[in-house]
Amino acid sequence: MDLDVEAVKLRIATLKDEHRDLDEAILRLAEQVPANNLHLQRLKKRKLALKDLILKLENSLLPDIIA
Repeated sequence: MDLDVEAVKLRIATLKDEHRDLDEAILRLAEQVPANNLHLQRLKKRKLALKDLILKLENSLLPDIIA
């Protein structure tokens, strides 16, 4: 069980790194004139998908609490 938790934590860390890299890429791309809006839109969509996946994985680590 602990191995699964560690694997999930490692995956989250990897995804957060990718999310941060995308953030930097988006900022650089947005500064370019003319900006490639289609590429920018795809990067933002990927960044949002990563954020959702990170949240899903983080929530999977929380114990189920029956209220």
